[in-house]
Amino acid sequence: MIRTVDELEKNFQELSKMARGYRMRILVCGGTGCIANGSLEIYKKFKEVLRQKGLYTDLELIQEGREGTGVAASGCHGFCEMGPLVRIEPNGFLYVKVKAEDVEDIVESTVIKNEPVMRLLFCDPAEKKHFLREEEIPFYRRQTRLVLKNCGKIDPEDIRDYIACGGYRALAKVLTEMTPEQVCDEILKSKLRGRGGAGFPTGKKWQQVFSQDSDVKYVVCNGDEGDPGAFMDRSVMEGDPHRILEGMMIAGYATGAREGYIYVRAEYPLAVKRLQTAINQAREWGLLGKNILSSNFDFDIHINRGAGAFVCGEGSALTQSIEGFRGMPRPRPPRTVEKGLFGKPTVLNNVETFANVPSIILNGAEWFSSIGTPESPGTKIFALTGNINNTGLIEVPMGITLRQILFEVGGGIKSGKKFKAVQIGGPSGGCLTEEHLDLSMDFDSLEKAGAMIGSGGLVVMDEDACMVEVARFFMDFTQRESCGKCVPCREGTKRMLEILEKIVSGNGTVEDLELLNELAEVVKTGSLCGLGKTAPNPVLTTMKYFKEEYMAHVIDKRCPSKVCRGLARPVINREKCRGCGKCKRICPASAIEGEAKKPHEIDQNRCLRCLACIDACPFDAIREE
Repeated sequence: MIRTVDELEKNFQELSKMARGYRMRILVCGGTGCIANGSLEIYKKFKEVLRQKGLYTDLELIQEGREGTGVAASGCHGFCEMGPLVRIEPNGFLYVKVKAEDVEDIVESTVIKNEPVMRLLFCDPAEKKHFLREEEIPFYRRQTRLVLKNCGKIDPEDIRDYIACGGYRALAKVLTEMTPEQVCDEILKSKLRGRGGAGFPTGKKWQQVFSQDSDVKYVVCNGDEGDPGAFMDRSVMEGDPHRILEGMMIAGYATGAREGYIYVRAEYPLAVKRLQTAINQAREWGLLGKNILSSNFDFDIHINRGAGAFVCGEGSALTQSIEGFRGMPRPRPPRTVEKGLFGKPTVLNNVETFANVPSIILNGAEWFSSIGTPESPGTKIFALTGNINNTGLIEVPMGITLRQILFEVGGGIKSGKKFKAVQIGGPSGGCLTEEHLDLSMDFDSLEKAGAMIGSGGLVVMDEDACMVEVARFFMDFTQRESCGKCVPCREGTKRMLEILEKIVSGNGTVEDLELLNELAEVVKTGSLCGLGKTAPNPVLTTMKYFKEEYMAHVIDKRCPSKVCRGLARPVINREKCRGCGKCKRICPASAIEGEAKKPHEIDQNRCLRCLACIDACPFDAIREE
């Protein structure tokens, strides 16, 4: 139990010294991705082998003066493409694609002999060399890990690890050295903008809640994260949960709130488990609850699990869901800062925003604003997915270019193919193209390009992607996720989806494109909440930057990328055709004609575009045009 700031400082000194007491420490990635690839079996195997050799020790034994090797399951390292990952400290070795059968070699070579296992080191295909330490790997080299600095380096289920690396010292600072007004001013001065998508100044929001005359106020953390391909908040919740709690508590002190809620989708069971463990530990250690650090500040946090509705990422829908109602947005004003959860003033920020707060308090607003761009300072976490060599989680300074992210951090496009587009910001964002590769990745620059940072999902597409189908895919998602409360979103997205489906099936017209554009503008301006207002973004940006693809679909009746089956046109190569008749027998529309042992022909007017003939031909004589 920590009762005072002095006791917290004493624990920090003792625990940080104990953490350095390990001769060696093995950190096995315990993020969701690596767990799915067997990292927990690797973790258990390390414990088993080390115990057999008499090398295993834990923090309690370190406290008694015994030196040895510790093992912990950490949070996500970010380099998901190379998982399961194992980090060896203090060497900084990072082993990739580790299997349980590799454990014996790691213990024999690294733990006992202090030598690396070369075959398990990352080998960069471009530089053609093995990298010994994590920070030397190109994927990490270009990053600036502030929010993610502990992820992969601490045990997220042990509060002692968090305290050992300075955890809760920011909370102690605000409780003893700063007034609530000063905290709000410091966050405002840092220019921290909400990392959930809109980029609203965090300090301004806190000041607005602070100024409300109410005995009850709330702090809500949005961990709903519903974008396809996004896992930024999940990784922070899984890898460094105490950082989020500390940020929320500082927000509570700054605004006069005494209670907080973390809204997490139920599809994140590991995040829920680790957050609840962190809350329980913080209560046990006296860092959450009544009279925290003898300051007369009371604060407690609860977890609320959502049912996975994308619309609950919107503030008013989220608070409705916590209250037990169906998650649907409401008109504004009143705003959440005035009348939010249970009708009370509420601070609502996302996971990444709260996770930035402790570092700003400890290092100062000037330090934070020196990173990134003047109007978008700090860093941003992105989830790199799709046709990219280094899929995973990255944290880079605001203002970095898309080219640097894709080709320096991401390692370029898979299979040496050409970059075509990147969908940024999920279904709410837009598509950026080759002409945007040198665009500054910050809130304002992306908005001017018709896109948005959103929560930070980056879905990379190569030359084989059909942008019309991409627009249809995201419109299908947002249409299904629409809560149906307002007509523009409920009906508009449905009509837009119908037009897109008509186009990819080969029945679209130029008039459909005009109607699609008109509908997109109506939905964007007339919808009630952010879901509807941003739903047309993928359509509008693809129509703007890939107009020729849309025209090919509606005029030439072809899909240049050969993705849309409704526009596929099978053609028989007469030189290769042997007249075996297999394609003719399998055709459901009897569209193939020809005599035995002579080249056949396909009647395009009768062809259903099922392409069964291509699979049936044993001579590879039928191709798709």
